[in-house]
Amino acid sequence: MATETVAPACEEEAAEIVREAAAKGIHLEIAGGGTKRGIGQIFQADRLLSTAGLTGISHYDPAELVLTARAGTPVAEIEAALAENGQMLAFEPGDWRGLFGANGIPTIGALAAANISGPRRLIAGAARDALLGVRFVNGAGEVIKNGGRVMKNVTGLDLVKLMAGSWGTLGLVTEVSFKVLPRAETETTLVIHGAHEDEAANLMSAAMGTSAEVSGAAHLPESVAKRSGLDGGSATVLRLEGFPESVAARLGRLKAALRSAANASEMDETASKSLWADIRDVAPFAGTMKPLWKISVAPLAGHDVAAMILREVRGEAFHDWQGGLVWLQLDEEGDASGGIVRSAVAKCGGGHATLIRAAEDIRAVTPVFQPQAAPVAALAERVRAALDPAGIFNPGRMVWNGGRKAA
Repeated sequence: MATETVAPACEEEAAEIVREAAAKGIHLEIAGGGTKRGIGQIFQADRLLSTAGLTGISHYDPAELVLTARAGTPVAEIEAALAENGQMLAFEPGDWRGLFGANGIPTIGALAAANISGPRRLIAGAARDALLGVRFVNGAGEVIKNGGRVMKNVTGLDLVKLMAGSWGTLGLVTEVSFKVLPRAETETTLVIHGAHEDEAANLMSAAMGTSAEVSGAAHLPESVAKRSGLDGGSATVLRLEGFPESVAARLGRLKAALRSAANASEMDETASKSLWADIRDVAPFAGTMKPLWKISVAPLAGHDVAAMILREVRGEAFHDWQGGLVWLQLDEEGDASGGIVRSAVAKCGGGHATLIRAAEDIRAVTPVFQPQAAPVAALAERVRAALDPAGIFNPGRMVWNGGRKAA
């Protein structure tokens, strides 16, 4: 990673830095607050190009339900502005600083570039679904604008969705526009205690099939539940949000639909918010450098994937997104190559497995991002070459090179 840092104060200055880098063959590591620099393949860069100087909310009219901000704006500043108007980023972005022991500040541009989405994703969609517009600097130092501030926008190629989840490998994001939604007046969580993983998967599926409008569905095994302050064995947790009268009525319907789950309790708003913040931020697996995998599969396959892996290696897992997101932490001597993890995913219907956290020696020998089929990989490389022909942005961060030292 780069040691020298440049932090442009405006978009044109950023474009000039990129043009110089392209002309001189200088590799740039792109970062916001630096809280997720430990994710991706090991790569080398000559300079760190930071968006820390590109800050501020450039447009926000609560009546429009759209907010535009420069890429380096702290997510906390965005959320505070929205809270003043009873609004929120519906996809519930996580704060992963605890996973890496990072001291930086999460920024809105990095959130978009990494497509970070929390527990409400199962009903509100991912960050990319709320992203309406972007401005970015491509590898030639040109400023590109795509999308806008309206919900329906037809502007040719959908570069907005392309940039979401590109991890700074296609361009330097300088400004983003997000759709926002009203914040719920209250929330409560129904906790079902003691369910086994397969039973929990069926309970979550049944809950999502009711008219209760569940906005969060997760399962925490006993060891994980204890770390989030829940006693009574494992915890299958189902969140309801909205107006108080509506939440009460829907809770009654949910309990009636799940009447076979006798050992249940309810959490008040304060406790519910705290629990879902832990799930959002993957707090049960913070404070260590043990390998951490983020596995996305079909909801009813999540418990089978976790069980298959944990029969081969030691570790623990919990489930979000109705079981479709498996957070899997392995012991340090666990599956260094990812072969066991990805084999289990393939055997259980397919999906994606990303190595979110691991020591550098493990990341050096592991495909961090899910390997792509050859035709898809070839298309991805053509897109990258079109936007960054000199290959100066985060070179090799997303591409497994067989363990060879990155250029």
